[in-house]
Amino acid sequence: MSRRSVQYATSPLLASKTPVWRSQFVVACIALGFIGLVARAAYVQVIDNAFFKRQGAVRFIRTLDLPANRGRILDRNGHILASSVPVPSVWASPEDVDRDPVKLKALAKLLGMTQAELDKKLQDEDKNFVWVKRQVDESVGKDIDALKIKGVYTRKEYKRIYPEGEAVAHVVGFTNVENLGQEGVELTFNKELGGKAGTRRVIKDRLGRVVEDIGEMVPPIDGRDLELSIDSKVQYFAYEKIKEAVINNKAAAGSVVVLDIKTGEILALTNYPSYAPDKRGNLTGAQLRNRALTDTFEPGSTMKPLVIGLALEKGIVKPETMIQTAPGKLQMGSAVISDSHAHGLISVNEVIQKSSNIGTVKIALQMQPHDMWEVFTQVGLGQKPQVPFPGAVSGKVRAYKTWKPIEQATMSYGYGLSTSLFQLAQAYSVFARDGELVPVSLLKTHDNISGARVFSVANATAVRHMLHLVTGPGGTAPKAQTMGYSVGGKTGTAHKVEGRGYAGKKYRGFFVGIAPIDNPRIVVAVMVDEPTNGMYFGGDVAAPVFSQTVQQTLRMMGVQPDMAVKPQVVAKAEKEEF
Repeated sequence: MSRRSVQYATSPLLASKTPVWRSQFVVACIALGFIGLVARAAYVQVIDNAFFKRQGAVRFIRTLDLPANRGRILDRNGHILASSVPVPSVWASPEDVDRDPVKLKALAKLLGMTQAELDKKLQDEDKNFVWVKRQVDESVGKDIDALKIKGVYTRKEYKRIYPEGEAVAHVVGFTNVENLGQEGVELTFNKELGGKAGTRRVIKDRLGRVVEDIGEMVPPIDGRDLELSIDSKVQYFAYEKIKEAVINNKAAAGSVVVLDIKTGEILALTNYPSYAPDKRGNLTGAQLRNRALTDTFEPGSTMKPLVIGLALEKGIVKPETMIQTAPGKLQMGSAVISDSHAHGLISVNEVIQKSSNIGTVKIALQMQPHDMWEVFTQVGLGQKPQVPFPGAVSGKVRAYKTWKPIEQATMSYGYGLSTSLFQLAQAYSVFARDGELVPVSLLKTHDNISGARVFSVANATAVRHMLHLVTGPGGTAPKAQTMGYSVGGKTGTAHKVEGRGYAGKKYRGFFVGIAPIDNPRIVVAVMVDEPTNGMYFGGDVAAPVFSQTVQQTLRMMGVQPDMAVKPQVVAKAEKEEF
């Protein structure tokens, strides 16, 4: 069979003659298209490429923070109160997570989560980064790495630890998970402790893995260590003793402040109840409050030595001046001021020793309100303490121009004004420092400091002798006596203020004192809030804590005993006044 040949040339379409301009037009269009593409490429890549560079950088270039190591907080002897340690944190890329139910169940168990909680963390599969759990134990991190779950990773972060726990919690405070200070010294000195983070620019792939470094790395600057004035041993002992007093007296709370009056350093500042700074799961406001600095109260009879000191300074009385307090009551208008019982004719020394309200009032009313107001403000009452600490309150001392005679009278024995325990401790430094108010410091200092003079040396010494009588026979605080050391101080008991008036049977008992009495080294202030176990006078609930704290503190400081080891035995304490 012969093959038939096809004669294409005979096709009428192919045989028709096409105009030349049509082929030229097609070629020109194709050429213009290529020219347009080249022009666009040149524009995008050479002329105006900033926008596209930005878009590329947004998608792939990351600036990583290189965290600085937070500085340590140390006590005066170099013992660590707070430090940072590296720990693993768990993160995931939800879109890449291997959804093997067996592995995810094991992961949830290691993290202490329910399966539902873990699933919720990983549910958004459009994300390429999510924290699963931060700052887990080292062993947990290793076990998670061993599971080798695709899309689940660990990275190192810094976690804050607090070796001294509850005893120093209100001083040191704590940080959050981002290592930023939230309370206490951690908050006050956050900038110094935190340092400055470094940076590192990198290119990451879609899985979040670093592919390449870009430019130079800026190294972090670690935070500096902070050396506090606190002595952790004194702090711990004071905490244990106030805790014991609160529990034994069925009280609501308690506080202790210890000052070194040579340097103005705060050796202890502690409260109970407290909390563990690194275990804050169920914190209450009562646990968080640094009561020694944030709670104010009417200081009661602890104001009497300041009033007597002022009267000595004005030349109104002398220590041996006799004051008639009979018959134990003093009528002022519609108000009656009374003593616990009639003391009769007593000296100024005995006014303090026996805590006579009437004796104090009779002396106070011989002075101008301005004079009393001035001495109160000179010792720091009504003013915010000059100590860098969050929440420190100023208390309240009303302007003297508004005082009525009855108000001047009640203020002389501590009613009608308010103060914190910390302010009270600093105020008593005027007697310990021979008339000078010592400036206080929460940071360690190395030199003795000078203070602002309030009383003369002679008058401050005279009042200190009166404070010593308070702790001896016939005084209101024999329980403040300390084995081996002479002490002096003043008791205080005050009704608690609630709303616009006084709470029925709610009291605060406190004691502020000095030791040793002839060559003072420390001031110790103790407050017990709402004791309900039968005793509430400061001489009963606060003075024993003072005694124990003084003895331990002076021994730790290497201060030699200045009296017989055994304190005087007193059959019965003088009942203190309100």
